[in-house]
Amino acid sequence: MNIIDSIIGHAAEIQAVRRDIHAHPELCFEEKRTADVIAAKLAEWGIPVHRGLGGTGVVGIVRNGTSSRAVGLRADIDALPMTEHNTFAHASRHAGRMHACGHDGHISMLLAAARHFSQQRAFDGTVYLIFQPAEEGGGGAREMIKDGLFEQFPMEAVFGMHNWPGMEVGTFAVSTGPVMASSNEFRVVVRGKGSHAALPHNGIDPVPVACQIVQAFQTIISRNKKPVEAGVISVTMIHAGEATNVVPDAATLEGTVRTFTVETLDMIETRMEEVARHTAAAFGATCEFEFRRNYPPTVNHPAETDFARRVMGSVVGEANVLAQEPTMGAEDFAYMLQAKPGCYCFIGNGDGAHREAGHGIGPCNLHNPNYDFNDELIPLGATYWVRLAEAWLAAERP
Repeated sequence: MNIIDSIIGHAAEIQAVRRDIHAHPELCFEEKRTADVIAAKLAEWGIPVHRGLGGTGVVGIVRNGTSSRAVGLRADIDALPMTEHNTFAHASRHAGRMHACGHDGHISMLLAAARHFSQQRAFDGTVYLIFQPAEEGGGGAREMIKDGLFEQFPMEAVFGMHNWPGMEVGTFAVSTGPVMASSNEFRVVVRGKGSHAALPHNGIDPVPVACQIVQAFQTIISRNKKPVEAGVISVTMIHAGEATNVVPDAATLEGTVRTFTVETLDMIETRMEEVARHTAAAFGATCEFEFRRNYPPTVNHPAETDFARRVMGSVVGEANVLAQEPTMGAEDFAYMLQAKPGCYCFIGNGDGAHREAGHGIGPCNLHNPNYDFNDELIPLGATYWVRLAEAWLAAERP
């Protein structure tokens, strides 16, 4: 691997920052301490800082030369509302909050690149270092854009990166097109008529109606959606009744829908509402249908993806740049890719063997209470950021 020596030399310093952030996780739009740490380090290195976009967002501005060209590099900064099971020294000090997705590591890789830029600016143009709040359900990318991210900091393209457990350290994965799904939620309330459970003919039982709807939803996936297109409908909550001898008045279904295209999502939402309403009507019940669209699909742009792939190959070798298998997980970097050309990639986090004594007994998976970011990635990820920015600003516009 062709890792920048100066970044390796400061890896321990950045690791200490990462572990401090890990020990003090903050939830979406509450990342005040985290933003303070980021801003303080950037200022220490002489990098101008802009704060407040999306509430707690931080943007570092690294300029050199006279070119008007600019590129954006993004890291997310929020933690998850879950309790950590690890007990090592840098484990979360706050119950119910944990960096279980590696955003502390994403911050650190971008900070390591920032430190290098502060000393060696081998480019002509501007690099915007985007530290984005509220990725975990808050839509922080959308809020930064609403607050004028791309107007105040005009850039040709924007790039993002996420660690990926199970992928070997020293590998990247990237692909053109949809790489993460849209995230959407639904709620269906079936309203019948309550009665004594021993005399069900006197009422309209919403429970079997709800069961029929759950089953019918899956025919949308198997019979309405094109087989070559991806889509998931998962009913994850069913609530009804308060007593074993009472037929309830209502039953509530809730869950999630994931797709890689808006067209498939439009079809699924339309058919779900039709199925729910007509199934309820067939049994003499009524229903209320709610559908909320959260994050759109994350779709990589072809030219920017090919460019990123070449840069990765120069760092780790072409054989270690893998095809990025699309995942039904969601990511609000999708909003940035709707507004600007760019690319979102994965960097291998290993199999969990890197975790120190005191880690939980479970796997080192994302959103798992036993997770910890692999500090070995800091120099590698930072090198990719540096080489990507340098190459982008030196190349002809794609």
